[in-house]
Amino acid sequence: MAGETDVRRKRLLYRSRRRGMREADHLLGGFAKRTLDGFTDEQLDRYERLLENTDPDLLDWITGRAPVPDAFDNDVMALLMDFKTTFKPPWNH
Repeated sequence: MAGETDVRRKRLLYRSRRRGMREADHLLGGFAKRTLDGFTDEQLDRYERLLENTDPDLLDWITGRAPVPDAFDNDVMALLMDFKTTFKPPWNH
């Protein structure tokens, strides 16, 4: 089972890095790289559901431009919003 979870984490990392919008690629990719190894299967489920949303919606929720829908207002979103406060995009260095 651990092998399946590792494959799932790698797949989620790839999906996080290859979103389509540069900002989302870097933000979600950095977040996934830093956090997925410590996620439980339930947290991986919540993160996977989160990735099903569009980049503009995700970025609006993460940055606070729009309220987070109740379905995604959970511990994973809180971790992502917290990560955003320390995230340094490569184009701002």
